[in-house]
Amino acid sequence: MGKQRLQQLFQQKKGNLLSIYLTAGYPRKDAMPLLIKTLADKGVDFIEAGMPYSDPLADGPTIQHSSSVALQNGMNLSLYFKQIAQIRQEVDLPVLFMGYFNQVLRTGIDRFLQQCETAGIDGLIIPDLSPEIYQAHYQKIFKKYDLSLIFLISPTTSNERIKMIDNLSSGFIYVVSSSATTGKSGRFEEEHLQYFEKIRQMSLKNPAMIGFGIDSAEKYQTACRYAHGAIIGSAFIKALSSNDYLKSAGMFVEKIR
Repeated sequence: MGKQRLQQLFQQKKGNLLSIYLTAGYPRKDAMPLLIKTLADKGVDFIEAGMPYSDPLADGPTIQHSSSVALQNGMNLSLYFKQIAQIRQEVDLPVLFMGYFNQVLRTGIDRFLQQCETAGIDGLIIPDLSPEIYQAHYQKIFKKYDLSLIFLISPTTSNERIKMIDNLSSGFIYVVSSSATTGKSGRFEEEHLQYFEKIRQMSLKNPAMIGFGIDSAEKYQTACRYAHGAIIGSAFIKALSSNDYLKSAGMFVEKIR
């Protein structure tokens, strides 16, 4: 299925999408397949499965902490792909790899992309792979595989660059709500809404999903007014701190929706 699963989702559902980011190996080594099943049962539209990394550039303290715990729990790429393949036998919703380019390079790009495809990953979000570097050096390799590649834009991204990213992207555009790292809370200000409206008015060919700082039903609904839906990461990770993390995960989705 690959990228088709993600593209079909956006074709069939035109708005109010909810994507949840989770850190593989958090809060327990075997948590990811169980969490994805729970989230699918609660109607989450797609999952961003984060591969923990020791130097996470775009992540705030909550996700950094979850990465640190996951690495201590023994999460690694080999186990990550095994768990994705395991969940693929039960769940059909799109699952995206989210991680850093060093993890891809260390494995070897061809081998890494092959592993993604074999395990059942639908696309990749690699925050530190710039569109310019991708276009100049890696586009041909990526095109060989049935995987979407999602780039991020922020309030400081120029219109020209947004259009370039729209042309390179397949799946959706990840609209970062502010120029801070993940996990910043507080309400959306007028400047955020103007930025979201600007993106909406640009009539991009890819759908848009708003992420970073979405931690309440109100902010989720606001994001859905301007984009196809919203991505929630840090607030979800925080909700998993209780002992019964699967029950917490389900309650979190109910609270947002």
